Amino acid sequence: MRIAFDRRITLLACAVSAPGIVTSLALLWATDYSTTIRGSVGAAVVALSLGLALLVRSRIVRPLQTVSNVLAALREDDFSMRARETTADDALGHLTSEVNTLADTLRSQRLGAQEATALLRAVMAEMDVGIFAFDAHQQLVLVNRYGERLLAQPAADLLNRRADTLGLQEALQSTSALADLRFPGGAGRFEVRRTKFWQGGVPHELLVLSDLSQPLRAQEHDAWKRLIRVLGHELNNSLAPIKSIAGSLEALLGRTPPPDDWRDDMQRGLAVIASRADALSRFTAAYARLARLPPPARKAVDLKALMCRVAALESRLPVALDDSAAITLHADPDQLEQLLINLVRNAVDAALETSGSVRAGWRRASDMLELWIEDEGPGLQNTANLFVPFFTTKAGGSGIGLALSRQIAEAHGGSLVVENRADRQGVRAMLRLPLI
Repeated sequence: MRIAFDRRITLLACAVSAPGIVTSLALLWATDYSTTIRGSVGAAVVALSLGLALLVRSRIVRPLQTVSNVLAALREDDFSMRARETTADDALGHLTSEVNTLADTLRSQRLGAQEATALLRAVMAEMDVGIFAFDAHQQLVLVNRYGERLLAQPAADLLNRRADTLGLQEALQSTSALADLRFPGGAGRFEVRRTKFWQGGVPHELLVLSDLSQPLRAQEHDAWKRLIRVLGHELNNSLAPIKSIAGSLEALLGRTPPPDDWRDDMQRGLAVIASRADALSRFTAAYARLARLPPPARKAVDLKALMCRVAALESRLPVALDDSAAITLHADPDQLEQLLINLVRNAVDAALETSGSVRAGWRRASDMLELWIEDEGPGLQNTANLFVPFFTTKAGGSGIGLALSRQIAEAHGGSLVVENRADRQGVRAMLRLPLI
């Protein structure tokens, strides 16, 4: 039979004092004492031994019971209890001190966790995205305020329900980052993001839905305004002189008799009208080219051979190529060549203004290609409108070169940055394209 710890301590104290009791009684009976004295001394010895046992029990068992109670309270998330600390520098005193320190640490950590959770819930409640968390059985375990509005139900009615009953199964199974979704609280184009997380050793899935309808409509509205402004500007530039000259020619034909040089005036006026009509035709053709860029038809492209060919096309100024390593990338050779021609042409145009030079090179950066084209021209004065279609500072420029170049780079999964050089005067165009 297993004996409790406190009883074992009591029995141990009794066992420790037993030899003393036996010895004392033996000495009493061995000498010539009266029965009364022997009985009194024996009783005193027994009482002393029992008192010693009780003292040992109170000094060991009761502090351990207190420590046990404090640990039980900590297990129940009750951090208010503390063990009474002693000034004794012994193992039991150290144990009591460590238990109290543990209680203070757990209380501080619990308070910090509660504050962090409260902040997270407040942030989630104010976010204009729907946040849903599902357990391994696709049952909803968490939803924020925006998610409640999307599903048009309070959280109490949504929790513990399966995704298919909530109309979220399509979003959970969507393979696209953008999806057209419809919910009781609204419909539109949503950005769908999913991620896995673990809680209590069980896998969960987090679903985040961002309604992009309003931002997309706002961007579309701004794009239309910019387009109308550009189109209106270009049309007015061509139609205003055409209208003026046509009115002058009409007035010229109405004069009786006509002046002697009326034929020359008619020819000059019609030539101006034809010139402006041709400029307007080139403008609309350039816009159609920008708007109808086809998806890239990827092939293996030898970059070094392509750059040599592009550099050879520029006859106004030699383009120096760095001794870069040969790289093969998968890209649309025609579109990439057009992009590089545009960048080289812009660099040469700038360098000719200052009698500077143009240099190009490339390198492999992890899984990306970095290609740069540098000039020693006057630099950029206005960087805000670099990629705005039809914005140009060059006489006779179409204003679509850089816009088309960036569109080609992004269609290949890359990027194009054009900025002033930090080391000297001029511009540096940096093209980054994925190699895989």
